Amino acid sequence: MLSKEILKKIKGIQLKIAHLSNEVISGSYISAFKGVGVEFNEVREYIPGDDIRSIDWNVTARAGTPFVKRYVEERELTVMLMVDLSGSQYFGTADHLKSELAAEISALIAFLAIKNNDKVGLLIFSDTCEKYLPPQNGRLHVLRVIREILGFKPVHSGTDIPGSLNFVNKVLKHRSIIFLISDFRDQDIEKPLRSIATHHDLVAVNITDPREMEFPEIGIVEFEDNETDERIFFDTSAKNSREAFNRSTVERMKQNAQMFKANKIDVIEIATDKSYLEPLQRFFMKRQHRNH
Repeated sequence: MLSKEILKKIKGIQLKIAHLSNEVISGSYISAFKGVGVEFNEVREYIPGDDIRSIDWNVTARAGTPFVKRYVEERELTVMLMVDLSGSQYFGTADHLKSELAAEISALIAFLAIKNNDKVGLLIFSDTCEKYLPPQNGRLHVLRVIREILGFKPVHSGTDIPGSLNFVNKVLKHRSIIFLISDFRDQDIEKPLRSIATHHDLVAVNITDPREMEFPEIGIVEFEDNETDERIFFDTSAKNSREAFNRSTVERMKQNAQMFKANKIDVIEIATDKSYLEPLQRFFMKRQHRNH
């Protein structure tokens, strides 16, 4: 049974979905992703301008006038949500923790998918694959997906993006849309990202916090690494230390951006101090225009 807290969160996300629909995002979602193929629909008389390659010669011979075959796109898609809930996701100095944004964005995408009769699957991972729900459609299944995302407490704190990608590559038998929601604080991820992007439509949802890019001058601060439990002291009043920290973060983000671009992986940039609705809207609209 869903707790009152999770039911409240689900209701709030449903209201945001309604807002997205008002902004024509639901339609953009449909247009953003192509179907898995085409299926036969009907035969009708030839109209000037029709592609002659679509003429059904058997029907044409019997009828004595040209007829063409009509096909429609098979709409049902599979959407896989890969949600990073490692230790670094439980950080946030603005309105939300990164893990909270990951949960809300996942739930929102799941609602959009089920509204369009697409299947939805879920993988929650840290340094291991902690929870997997195979893709299914139906409202009850999506509610279970959302319940798992919003209420999940990971056992491990590390991050293993390559391992989680390898797992998904094995369990998904057909081309799918994969939303990989993470802060991408991991090593040696380019090769597995490139591999899965050749078989599936991979979308990277990169969640960041403003304090990861520019550290304020607030004196000596003790940090605890959420993934390793290591504790260090950092003197933020030392200009050289702050600049080194900022440079390393900016360089990592620059390398990730170059990696995504080189491998033609779409990226949605989400920040904890800003609304995630606008970046999602821009992404769906961009994909819609690209497909037309």
